[in-house]
Amino acid sequence: MTLTTTNSINLIEVATDLSKPERIDRFLAHHLAELSRSRIQTLIDEGYVTVNDLLCNNKKDLIKAGDRIQLITPAVEPLDLVAQEIPLDVLYEDEHLIVINKPAGLVVHPAVGHSDGTLVNALLAHCKELSGINGTQRPGIVHRLDKDTSGVMVVAKSDRAHQDLQAQIQAKTARREYLGIVRGVPKSQLGSESGIIEAAIARHHSDRKKMAVMENGRRAVTHWQIKERLGNYTFVKFDLETGRTHQIRVHSAYMGWAIAGDPVYGSQTKEVSQYLSGQALHAWRLTFTHPISGELIENVAPLPEGFEKLLDSLRRRK
Repeated sequence: MTLTTTNSINLIEVATDLSKPERIDRFLAHHLAELSRSRIQTLIDEGYVTVNDLLCNNKKDLIKAGDRIQLITPAVEPLDLVAQEIPLDVLYEDEHLIVINKPAGLVVHPAVGHSDGTLVNALLAHCKELSGINGTQRPGIVHRLDKDTSGVMVVAKSDRAHQDLQAQIQAKTARREYLGIVRGVPKSQLGSESGIIEAAIARHHSDRKKMAVMENGRRAVTHWQIKERLGNYTFVKFDLETGRTHQIRVHSAYMGWAIAGDPVYGSQTKEVSQYLSGQALHAWRLTFTHPISGELIENVAPLPEGFEKLLDSLRRRK
């Protein structure tokens, strides 16, 4: 095993010598004591692990004697988080959690290139306490939305609330509903106005910033229902059964009707860009059980003004 440092990234090359095939996450967790198994799984999901120079997309992939594994650990750049008085659209709040309507264009948590001006910076100014489960860089963040996806998010103020909310999302008892405008006309096999997309998603084999439908990816299921036909566009409601990175955007593009204005998986057109800076996707409703009281909490985030204007424009054209 050799360890070198290049461009603030640790490169670890491991020559395997196994008597029988073994899951790659288990093997690496056993041989790399400084990394937890969950951290290794995250690195696999994010495209930082290769086997025989091929990208590994699945923690369950089996490795065998003679395989050459490379794991890149990105350098962690400490960020001095500062509280910033950024306006928040609060839908619900108590001492255990806060639900906000995130505007498009707002990054959820600090990262390289976005050290401040994020939702986390705003939360630090608004809340006295936030859950520390996700570490110092993502306090309180139970789930996230892409920068240009607007809508409802729940944030935990305590570790107890965080663990319970995360468990609800993983158990699929928390319901996440999205509204989107797609470029094209969705069709189900039975010709109905609804359908299910079940296609595994993994990190793109050559572009680490993108996701793609891949056979060896993680199970991903999206339910869709047409709300309104708008000529060459369609207004669609999506229900997430799983929560993979960029899931709705990847699944929509895979089906041939990408989210309107999606600069990564579709294309930005003038008819969309005059109203929205990114994709026409909005986290509309989030329903969950309150982690302390057991009360059913339902929060609806109204469509942003630009989204509404785009809808009106498409309605006039059809």
